[in-house]
Formats: sequence, C-alpha cells, structure tokens
Amino acid sequence: MAPQLEPHAVCISLASPVLAQAFGPGHYVRVQMPLRLGDRSKPEPDLAVVAGSPRDYLKSGTPTAALLVVEAADKTLLYDRGRKCALYAMFSLPDYWIVNLNDRQVEVYRSPMADPSHPLKFRYADVRAYKAGEAIAPLAAPNAFVLVDDLLP
Repeated sequence: MAPQLEPHAVCISLASPVLAQAFGPGHYVRVQMPLRLGDRSKPEPDLAVVAGSPRDYLKSGTPTAALLVVEAADKTLLYDRGRKCALYAMFSLPDYWIVNLNDRQVEVYRSPMADPSHPLKFRYADVRAYKAGEAIAPLAAPNAFVLVDDLLP
C-alpha cells in the first residue's frame, strides 16, 4: 500500500479525539487497527469506535463489530466507496463515514442492506454528504454532534 499523504494522516489525528469526545466513556476509538468481519476478513479502517476499552480486547480479541467506522479518503476514495463500503454493509456495520478529502465533505452511509442487483451484492440504503459548516450526529451517540470542519485538515 502506498504511504499516506499528510492530509490523510492529519485527518485521522484530528478525528480520533473528536470521536472519543462525542462517544464518551465506555467507548474506544481504534486507529488503524483490525476488525474481524466474518472468518476471512480483517479490514483495518482508519478509525473504528467500539464499545468498551482497549483492555477489554486483551481477552476477547479483535472486535467483530463497530458502532462507527470512518475512512479518510483521497487516493482511496473509489475503493472506500466501492469494495470497502460493500464489505461494511455486508457485515451490517450501521454507521460508515468517509471523510472525502478531495471534495472536503463527509459522506455518511447508513442502513446496510443486501441488494442482489448491486455489483457487490450489498450497499447502504441511506447516503448523505455533509459539507463544511454542517454537523453529524452518530447513530450510536445521537445527542453528540460532530462538526465536519473538525474532521477536515
């Protein structure tokens, strides 16, 4: 995999504490660590918010679900919208965000579903783009608002 460009790295560094604050105690923001999705898939999203704390996963191993998954995308935008999006939908991850660094927006994908007509057989039914100046409430933290501006470098 090609090395990260600086805006990608800065986005991850900005987003991690913002999400930790939005979700609060009892949640853990994993940065570029694997999720176990099924028997043969272990993607490493840029950020994944999971229940519990890092110590919880010493015993149980890699998380098998996430409350929110976030990818920072510049060069990987098509992959993150395509294969990765379908994978997350297939495993019913409820809230998937792409911080689209090229267009300076956050794309929010919700309501995962099977779709036999889709090339990858799974997709999200609800997709919305949020621009600078807007705020997003994570599904698992509906009273918290994340400003798009806080996620963009």
